[in-house]
Amino acid sequence: MISPVSMLRFYVFISFMCLARADTGETCPSFTRLSFHSALVGTGLNVRLMLYTRRNVTCAQTINSSAFENLNVTKKTTFIVHGFRPTGSPPVWMEDLVKALLSVEDMNVVVVDWNRGATTVMYNHASSKTRKVATVLKEFIDQMLAKGASLDDIYMVGVSLGAHIAGFVGEMYHGRLGRITGLDPAGPLFNGKPPQDRLDPSDAQFVDVIHSDSDALGYKEPLGNIDFYPNGGLDQPGCPKTILGGFQYFKCDHQRSVYLYLSSLRESCTITAYPCDSYQDYRNGKCVSCGASQNQSCPLLGYYADNWKDYLREKDPPMTKAFFDTAEEKPFCMYHYFVDIITWNRNIRRGDITIKLRDKAGNTTESKINHEPTTFQKYHQVSLLARFNQDLEKVAAISLVFSTGSVIGPRYQLRILRMKLRSLAHPERPQLCRYDLVLMENVETVFQPILCPKLQM
Repeated sequence: MISPVSMLRFYVFISFMCLARADTGETCPSFTRLSFHSALVGTGLNVRLMLYTRRNVTCAQTINSSAFENLNVTKKTTFIVHGFRPTGSPPVWMEDLVKALLSVEDMNVVVVDWNRGATTVMYNHASSKTRKVATVLKEFIDQMLAKGASLDDIYMVGVSLGAHIAGFVGEMYHGRLGRITGLDPAGPLFNGKPPQDRLDPSDAQFVDVIHSDSDALGYKEPLGNIDFYPNGGLDQPGCPKTILGGFQYFKCDHQRSVYLYLSSLRESCTITAYPCDSYQDYRNGKCVSCGASQNQSCPLLGYYADNWKDYLREKDPPMTKAFFDTAEEKPFCMYHYFVDIITWNRNIRRGDITIKLRDKAGNTTESKINHEPTTFQKYHQVSLLARFNQDLEKVAAISLVFSTGSVIGPRYQLRILRMKLRSLAHPERPQLCRYDLVLMENVETVFQPILCPKLQM
């Protein structure tokens, strides 16, 4: 059953949409564009496969089981499978995703256009067609295999309902597909279903999933070998929090998974995630080492997540959840530091810390560590996970603010015996220290750090 909240979001979402423009005559085949009227009356299923390669990055070639055009079966083939289309419009991210994939690897990119079938105001009608789409893809892949392709080279990127379609295809090949990436797999009508009725870790040799709207349109529980939960998998920063945000309120969290994946294909930032049992444990700095070996790097979100495949195979079961936070805007990267604080107050202090970094050029970045009050005890080190939007390579000044959150009442002091700043993303960088600080509550204290003494072996 679809929850009342999810159904309400679907129908209010639809009410915000206007009629899409009719398709015009084009030289190159393009994604099917339908009108909102088509969504109201419903559409019969018709699956089109459009091939892009580095030879035709912007102009697709229509292919099918008997017409392969320029598809080279000896290369990797990535299928992009979209989801529910309640208004008939093409996915706004599709063109960018095709270009980004081709920019990182010489491959075949096949856009699976099942807009005639996904376009309907009745979500359950679109959901009921997912297995039929999977059957069409199975027939095409069978022809690829007959021409010499390998299942190892088949990669499927499925968005929402498309993630489950990819899972159904993988199940038909008994998990021998090379890889499946699920981008916020659909939750309504799939939550609580058995593995054979949804995406599952056994559907490919490696399955990675990004959950960005697990409290509404997405699936909450783990579905892959590694399941990424940006910002805990719930509300995404930069997305509207109320219906006053209009259309974006309904789609922003759900689509964020796609844009995070897109970020992984660009060189502007690399998003690192941290395997952990819960988001709270991650925020409390309990899960920042990855693997039993110190040489084991943390998993990367998105396209390069399969770098962790061999390590996961050593686990029983070969599954893990990974958490991370993002910025509000593209490319969404955040840079993690530990702030180690030893205090010498006679009495216990509880409160939040805000830390700001500045480099010699005057660039600044700030982190508010306020997800829950921190307890500071005399001569006890507290390690706080700080997250910054910018990575300042050479920090010239640091400021700290201590707050108990009290608007009225006494002002407290936090007496710091030692503060240490260390980068998680770049552990080779020198650690920065400062000694003997007194923080007056809600007053910014600015200081120049010094290099921490190296540990004696």
